[in-house]
Amino acid sequence: MRAGPYTIYYVSGFQRGPRGQPRQGICAEPGFTLVELLIALVLIAIITVLMFSGLRLGSRAWEGVETVSERVADLRVAHNFFDRTLRQTQQHSLVFDGTMVPVFAGDAESLELVAPLSEHVGIPGLYVLRFGLEDAGEYPRLVMARWLLHPETLEGGDDHPAWEPLLDASPLFEDSSPLDRDVADGAYGRTVLLPEVAEFGLAYFGIAEGEQEPEWFEEWLEQPRLPLKVSLVLTTPRQSWPTTVLELPGAAATNFGL
Repeated sequence: MRAGPYTIYYVSGFQRGPRGQPRQGICAEPGFTLVELLIALVLIAIITVLMFSGLRLGSRAWEGVETVSERVADLRVAHNFFDRTLRQTQQHSLVFDGTMVPVFAGDAESLELVAPLSEHVGIPGLYVLRFGLEDAGEYPRLVMARWLLHPETLEGGDDHPAWEPLLDASPLFEDSSPLDRDVADGAYGRTVLLPEVAEFGLAYFGIAEGEQEPEWFEEWLEQPRLPLKVSLVLTTPRQSWPTTVLELPGAAATNFGL
């Protein structure tokens, strides 16, 4: 017998035989050309580069924010420390060369007072605190020296200098004792409050000896009483801060204005 001709129909990937019965056929699927593959790879590479560039830019921006935050935080901490310390200032006099000398003294760029320090710094108790600028290259640094208010500490020792009134004291940068480290079993130390200072200025508002009304003074030296307020200007090369007027104990009980 001779087989007759048959017709092939394509329906959903199947072929129909001579009697109409479906059988699976071979159907060619469209694919990508080499040019299309190359274009896709280039696009993927570009997208990847843009993604990593964005991540790197975001990381740098975040690092910049952190750096600025740290600078602002350092300045804020220094201002808060001055505010807290001045509010706790106590009137004290000490004998020096046979004469009673008020400890509180200050001029435009240095200040000395008696105030308590917490247990986080040295030995807890009352301290003579001295603030001033110290040479440190292009910009000076703000340093605080502290003596525990105790005769043995004030007399000095092999590892720390003796206390002298602010008027008679040598500059802070002539002190060779280490920074940010306690000596004399924690009774003496020098701490850097700000590593770089652009401007540091002080003024004093109070009733000077022999006066009846309070005034602003550029210095407060050898006065029998504390000033009522202290004006503080403290900035760094990269951060500014408004002038702050800080009150001392007893200022709130007066009716004197600025």
